[in-house]
Amino acid sequence: MHFLAQMEVTIPHDIDTEKLERLLTAERERAQELQRQGKWPQLWRVAGRYANVSVLDVESIDELHELLSSLPMFPFLDIKVTPMTRHPSKVD
Repeated sequence: MHFLAQMEVTIPHDIDTEKLERLLTAERERAQELQRQGKWPQLWRVAGRYANVSVLDVESIDELHELLSSLPMFPFLDIKVTPMTRHPSKVD
């Protein structure tokens, strides 16, 4: 199952900078791990915003929730998810 995920990051102004650096490092490592597993085949930065647009490839909605909630930055993410299906005009 493919899902489009639009993620906007909002970091509290009073967060400890060392904690933030640890979170950002852990987030990058987790995202790269999911990409290597094929669960996160597309990841795009939204220009001019602290946001991304991603395509996630999972077996179920439950797996999608587990994947998203496993992100270290999850508490600071506003995520909008759209289920997707194959377009009949797509050429392989």
